[in-house]
Amino acid sequence: MPSTHSARRTLGPRVADQPPARPRRAGPEQAEAQLSDEDIARGFVSGGEDGLAAAFRRWGPLVHAQSRRALGDAREAEDITQQVFLAAWRARTTYAVGRGTFPGWLVGITRHKIADALAARTRRADLVTLAATVPPARENRRADHPESVLDRVMISHEVSRLSPAQRRVLRLAFYDDLTQPQIAVVTGWPLGTVKSHARRGLEQLRRQLRESGAAETPG
Repeated sequence: MPSTHSARRTLGPRVADQPPARPRRAGPEQAEAQLSDEDIARGFVSGGEDGLAAAFRRWGPLVHAQSRRALGDAREAEDITQQVFLAAWRARTTYAVGRGTFPGWLVGITRHKIADALAARTRRADLVTLAATVPPARENRRADHPESVLDRVMISHEVSRLSPAQRRVLRLAFYDDLTQPQIAVVTGWPLGTVKSHARRGLEQLRRQLRESGAAETPG
């Protein structure tokens, strides 16, 4: 009959003698993988920071990919992604869980932010076009940049010849960097009216600059 010592040497330590294995704690990504979209949407709408982080981890890549495809710029897509989640966070109480998908809601916000970014590009392109009609810089004048063109154009006497409505729309668009829908809210004018004032104001300004041949700035 084998001794207890030889039996232990043969079979090894008893299970009862071993410390219980410590369960591994799942990281947030592993835990979130088990959650449905609606679960994460509820966490987001409830206002908890964990809900915001979980939503960003799940749908941030979707928003970024959509923005990059539309804009063709990774850095600008990152900015848009942050803007989308910030806008969604501020408007989270307007989302009703179960009425439309949460990622679909985010995609809708993304489209608006992309449209704003493209509109800003158009405004910058308009400034570059206007720059071509402004005479070369005189001595001590800084080199032309799209950001500085409007500063010279808007203070020229030609601007005073625009209608008050056109001046207001252009100042809100370029100085305050507002989109046309935002200008409509600020002014209380219909969006079509804002678009008309912006288009006619730019056309009139270009025409006046071409006719004058120069836009002298004071000082």
